[in-house]
Amino acid sequence: MKAVALNISAWMLLPVMDGMAKHLSAEIHFLQVVWGRYFFMVIISLPLTYFFFYNHLKFPKNIWIQLIRSSFLFLSTVFFFFSISIISLAEALSLMFVAPIIVTLLSALILKEQVGIRRWCAVIFGFIGALIIIRPGFEEINIASIAALGAGLSYGFYIISTRKLSFIDSPLLTLIFTGLSGAIFVSFIVPFFWTSLDPIQWLLLIALAAVGTLGHLLLILSLNFAEASKLAPLGYFEIVTNVIIGYYFFGDFPNKWIWLGLVFIISSGIYIFVRERAKKRKVLQNPPFIKI
Repeated sequence: MKAVALNISAWMLLPVMDGMAKHLSAEIHFLQVVWGRYFFMVIISLPLTYFFFYNHLKFPKNIWIQLIRSSFLFLSTVFFFFSISIISLAEALSLMFVAPIIVTLLSALILKEQVGIRRWCAVIFGFIGALIIIRPGFEEINIASIAALGAGLSYGFYIISTRKLSFIDSPLLTLIFTGLSGAIFVSFIVPFFWTSLDPIQWLLLIALAAVGTLGHLLLILSLNFAEASKLAPLGYFEIVTNVIIGYYFFGDFPNKWIWLGLVFIISSGIYIFVRERAKKRKVLQNPPFIKI
């Protein structure tokens, strides 16, 4: 129960960061928002880790996978923050929910995992959901919608590379490394787009990073009490806070096409999750025969 409470709290909190990012993106360049998210995340998380989790501050065992993983999460953040600067939070997040579908595709193509016909059908079902939201041919293709899909694609690669890091490095070390890598990446780019900030904007950037760091910390803590596979479907609770913030602060309420597409995408993601659980349970109950 503790794991569920922590996990849901994280997913209900993270859209607050997205809401602040959308507000700031209307006033300053979205890359400045990305910079603030990473830079102040490092400023906040490093002292916390040093004082409370000092034993996790070690050099990564696999620096290259850490760099690849951090790069994909950085790209996902850039694409997502760009998309919410133009389209509604709900539409951007709905399209980013294609990530579990992308993971299934990449598992077959990169990790060479066996994917059955039913899971391929779920992938197609989720893709139809994305098409319903974008509706190519009925509306002009919006580059922000494509960016949101790019965020989901990048996040899918991020999850695949995270699988590679499982049992190699500490999750807290990975969080710190991700923040440092992102801060360094964007610090080389952001000077070309920089505009002066007023005190309120600085405070919002710090608050945005603090909320994001707290959200990810809650996710890490929840994984101390339950397996990631059991908590995975709870990520869809993010849409609840997302819709509330989008409607209350920006006057954006999902239209019927976004709701319909969201049903397709979430149904697909939950089905893939259930199939993964059933597959793992079957393997545990009937372990493969190993000749000695």
